Amino acid sequence: MTEHSLWRFSRALHRAINDRHFEDIETLIDEDIEWAIYGPIDMFPFLGARQGKAAVLQVIRQLADNFHVRRFERESIMLGVDSASSMLRYSLTALDSDKPISLRVAQFAQFRADRLISMRVLVDTFDLVEQALGRAIHLPRMTSVG
Repeated sequence: MTEHSLWRFSRALHRAINDRHFEDIETLIDEDIEWAIYGPIDMFPFLGARQGKAAVLQVIRQLADNFHVRRFERESIMLGVDSASSMLRYSLTALDSDKPISLRVAQFAQFRADRLISMRVLVDTFDLVEQALGRAIHLPRMTSVG
């Protein structure tokens, strides 16, 4: 049995972010990749949709410029032949402030010939924004008690 493409990609991604070794990740990304990290683009401009290998590598470089992955754990995972879905919990350090950030993400990946062709990531953005701001966000009450 061969190793699933997700494991190779995951290791290469973390090496790229933490050690700035981009060579391994470059070989695992398809030229025509579709990539989207859904989150508050105004606060984190490296979030959002990207098309093509060069654009995705730029996002990964921006992640490496801003964060260090201290720890991550897979809460759940489903593997298909050429696909993978997982819930992850990350512990990061913001490099500009040395501030710890924890977040949960849902990740949906598709592979072809061992290369990533599609990545969709949903970030628990409310918690992330509160951490980035350093304070709780108080929303107006949406319903009234009758």
